Order: sequence, then structure tokens, then C-alpha cells
Amino acid sequence: MSRPSAAAGNQPKGFMNLFRAPDGRNLFVTFVLVTSLFLLWGFCNGLIDVLNKHFQNTLHISKAQSGLVQFANYIGYFLMAIPAGLLAKRFGYKGGIIIGLALIAIGAFWFIPATSIGTYWAFLTGLFVLATGMTCLETIANPYTTVLGPSESGAARINMAQTFNGVGWILGPIVGGHFIFGGGGEGAAGASNAGLYIPYMGVAVIVTVIAIIFVFAYVPDLQAEEEGRAAAANGAGIDKPLWQRWHFTLAVVAQFLYVAAQTGIFSFFINYVVENVPGMTDLTAKNWLGVGGFGLFMLGRACGSAVVGMTKPHKALATYAAINVALCALAMTGFKSVGFTVFGSFCNIGVLALFGSFFFMSIMFPTIFALGIRGLGEHTKFASSLIVMSIVGGAIAPPFMGWIADVQSMKMGFAVPTVCFVAIALYGAFWPKLEYKDTGHKVAV
Repeated sequence: MSRPSAAAGNQPKGFMNLFRAPDGRNLFVTFVLVTSLFLLWGFCNGLIDVLNKHFQNTLHISKAQSGLVQFANYIGYFLMAIPAGLLAKRFGYKGGIIIGLALIAIGAFWFIPATSIGTYWAFLTGLFVLATGMTCLETIANPYTTVLGPSESGAARINMAQTFNGVGWILGPIVGGHFIFGGGGEGAAGASNAGLYIPYMGVAVIVTVIAIIFVFAYVPDLQAEEEGRAAAANGAGIDKPLWQRWHFTLAVVAQFLYVAAQTGIFSFFINYVVENVPGMTDLTAKNWLGVGGFGLFMLGRACGSAVVGMTKPHKALATYAAINVALCALAMTGFKSVGFTVFGSFCNIGVLALFGSFFFMSIMFPTIFALGIRGLGEHTKFASSLIVMSIVGGAIAPPFMGWIADVQSMKMGFAVPTVCFVAIALYGAFWPKLEYKDTGHKVAV
């Protein structure tokens, strides 16, 4: 908490105080505007998870080859992360956001000619351009939410914003699946591909409108230097090179593994359910993913902002990751002989465990992000770029999981996220020691 000032009595209490700047400005409207970006890239990512199964059907490719959908997306993150940080440093938060929105619009509009071209590589090109734009937004919006108010509530704010990212993940498969799977039958390649550009054309138009709003909106270029000066004054190891700050460097590793696990689960959820629930169709599984899986993901993020506000963020991270280790292990076993009827279909314990993993992975990305950049001061923008670059983990896991599924089974492919969650649990558990090693100040556990 900041020290009381003469104007302290006039400051709002409770929720609105989360958005109170040190100089007394209320930044809630700015936070709402930035939060719309989380909804936007969540929707785009939700569309991608539908495309994974769609291309298996229409282009007759293997699960491993369909993993290139995620590869094209996340390699864009990897290549654009540092340039996005440099753009944010050169043009500020507002300029970087507008550049990112412009790239998304270009990538989305590209799906119109890509649908006519009809080749896998044409679609992957559009996804790559989209990813570069989303990289700009993630590199800027994630750390920006942490400075739109008191520093100690940064983890709560980023989890709150990421809740709307979860809403986008829900809408993506539902809206995209309606046009992609519903436009002529799941096996009708031409009919399905013919409707593929429609959701992306909608994205392009909406993004263009949002970009115009940002041009005229109040988006102050808040900096983290004040936090850095405070850390230096407290002898918090501010002179250490960035790569020697273990709470940050291991956050990059943890984020790499988290996005690998998340992307693998999201990408092959439909495959897993179709293979393990008798009579299940791709269209029904898509609805399960959108309403059930991403619904639990959004609920987890909504609850997560309260959880990390009431307890230590590193404790919540370690606990949630440990639970997901157990859930992914259950998904690997399947337990077909025991299950329940959900929406008229038999659902085994493995599928239910997979649903549970959506809830418990929900807080991991924003919490790792907030823990990783804590106390970095003027290095925050560059550090954020490196954490966003680690999203390339999403390019690695799907092809690997798909290969395991092709040679073994889809259930065995979930060994990949299981291992990832073990490492994330260890990062959360040891974060206080890492912070102490970096700053010399003991963190209450």
C-alpha cells in the first residue's frame, strides 16, 4: 500500500482502488479499454483450436501435421516478441497497441484470398501474420495491466483482465465452429473451407474499429521506473543483470512449459473426446470445448483474480499446477469403465479430468507473468518481451503430442502437459527462495 497522503480520505475504497495511480488518477476506463484486447486475442486463439481438427478433416492430414496450425501461430510469437517490446519502447504502450491491431487486421483480411487459394500454407501464412499482431498486444497489454494501479495488486488486475481472455476462448470455437464445421458437413472440404473466411472477416472489421478508438483514447504511457527506484532504494538487487534474476529467468522457462501444456490440451481436446466418448462427433466435441472446457477456463480466471488477491500468488500457482498433474495423469488412464452421462453422452473419468484441467490451468499464464516481472522496474518492457517470446512453447507441444498420438494413442500424448505442470508447480513452490536470492528480501510464504 502507498503511504497516506493529504488526499487519501478522498480516494475510493475497495474495488476501484485497484485502478488508482500514485498521483490519484483513476485508470479504470483505460483498464476496461485494454481488457477488450484480451477478449480479442482470446477469440482468435479459440478459432485456431477449431482449425486444428478442421484441417485434419478437409485436407486429410495427420494429427502431427495439423499441429503446424499451432506452430505457425506460436512461431509468430517467438519471432515478434522482442520487436514488439522495442516498438513499445519506441512508440509507447498506445502506439504499440495500434501497430498490433493493424497487423491482426491484415492477417484476418488475408483469409479471404486464402480461402480461394485453398492450400494449407496459405492458411498458415494468415495465422502467422495474425500471431505477430497478437504478440504486440500480449507484450504490451499484460505488463500494462500491472501498472494501472498499485503494484501490489498487479497480479489481481492481470488475472481479472485475463478473465475476459477466457470469454474470447469460449466464443472462438462456438462462432468459428458454426461457420467451419456447420457449413456443409464435417467431411465436405469445399463447403467447410468456403465459410472459413467469415469469422476472420468479422475479426478484421472489429479490430479496425477498435484501432480507431485507441487512436483517440486516453492511454497514458505509465512506466515502472518508480517501482525500480523504490527497489534500488531498498537494496533490492536492482543492479543485477536481467538474466541473473532467477525469479524472472525461470518464469520464462515456466511460461514456455505452461503454454506448451495449454496449447496441447486445447488443440487435442476434440480428438481426445471423439476417441473416448462413444458416438461423439466433431461438432458436438467442439461445443463441449467451447461451452464446457473454455467455460471452466473463464470461471477459473474469474475465481483466480480473487484467489491470488486473498493468498500468495506463488502458492496459488503451485497448488493449481499440482492439481493439474493429477488431472492429466487421470486423462492418460481414461478409466472407460467408470463415467457419467453428460448432455446425453457417456463421459468417462478421463474426459472429466480433462475438463477439470481447464479450470486449474486458468490462472497460470497471468500469475507466472506477474511473478516474473515483479520488481524489474525499467527493465519491465524488455522482460515482458522475453516472457511473451516463451509462448513459442505452444509451437513445440502440439506436433510432439500429435506424433505420440499417431504412434501410440491420444491418451498417451497427454504425458507432455503432465511433465510441464510438474515443472510449473516447482517454480511456484520455490518462487520465494528465488526472489530472496535476487533481492535479499525474504518474501512471506
